[in-house]
Amino acid sequence: MNRSAKARARANIALAKYWGKSDTQLNLPAVPSISITLDPLTTETSVEFSDALGRDEFSLNDQPALAAELKRASALLDRVRGEAGTGARARVQSKNFFPTASGLASSASGFAALAAAARAAAGLAYDAERTSALARQSSASAARSVYGGYVELPAGKPGDASLPARQLLPAAHMELCIVVAVTAEGRKAVGSTDGMTHTRETSPYYESWIEAAPRLANEVREGLLQRDLPRIGRAMEQSTLAMHACGLAAAPGLVYWQPATLAAFQRVRELRDQGVEVYATMDAGPHVKALCLARDAVLVSRGLSEAPGVLRTILAGPGTGVEIL
Repeated sequence: MNRSAKARARANIALAKYWGKSDTQLNLPAVPSISITLDPLTTETSVEFSDALGRDEFSLNDQPALAAELKRASALLDRVRGEAGTGARARVQSKNFFPTASGLASSASGFAALAAAARAAAGLAYDAERTSALARQSSASAARSVYGGYVELPAGKPGDASLPARQLLPAAHMELCIVVAVTAEGRKAVGSTDGMTHTRETSPYYESWIEAAPRLANEVREGLLQRDLPRIGRAMEQSTLAMHACGLAAAPGLVYWQPATLAAFQRVRELRDQGVEVYATMDAGPHVKALCLARDAVLVSRGLSEAPGVLRTILAGPGTGVEIL
């Protein structure tokens, strides 16, 4: 064993949304998704295995992690310990360099970094597919953060624990930018995992979402391959609204939108009416992410900053995959 290692991973934003599981035990997605890995939304995580520890320890942003977060981290570490043939407990220190648990995919970058650092600390050779599959079992979107650029995670077949994401296209394929309109501070009230379960169990629109999602993912994929931003953007917006409509129809409805969310979404449409190629997406949180050409990023950022209730904007572009530091 190397005993200790540190890794950096980046958040990703889904252009074609993942929402719902085909196998809850293995955390397999019910629909395919396509994402963009983003700089500078990074997480750095260190893992140290020690025979002196009686249990795993996990700090997040210099504070003790919540019990549920420690449980998820320990489950990932248990899988690494099983592969490496060790029983040593681990000390994990993780830091997000962007808002945590607020709908900006901090769990994706966090578990991707943890998977890479834990495997390296356990002396396991780096393997992107194994790291992606390991991260996916803790957070499906984390499977995508292992890779840079534009990444696809297929729908999972129940029982397939080995499912990884794969890089669809490198970061340099298109000069795109994501402008994040931050609309609230702090953690969201309902986490993605609980939200998906609630939606599957109570929403009358869930099966319609499962049926529509693969077609929308294919539209995003073809748009990327053809470097066709309007095609990507139209499918991305429909995927976003379909996912949220599914959650809104649950009982009780999942409402991630804030007044500022709606204002930012509307501002994106106003900018598009003015001739700017820009499209909006959201994950399970209140923030709006605007996809545009890199040359229009400052204009889009200025427009979103003026939307009522938007606190600030973050500019991000296609980034690289996991790094062992």
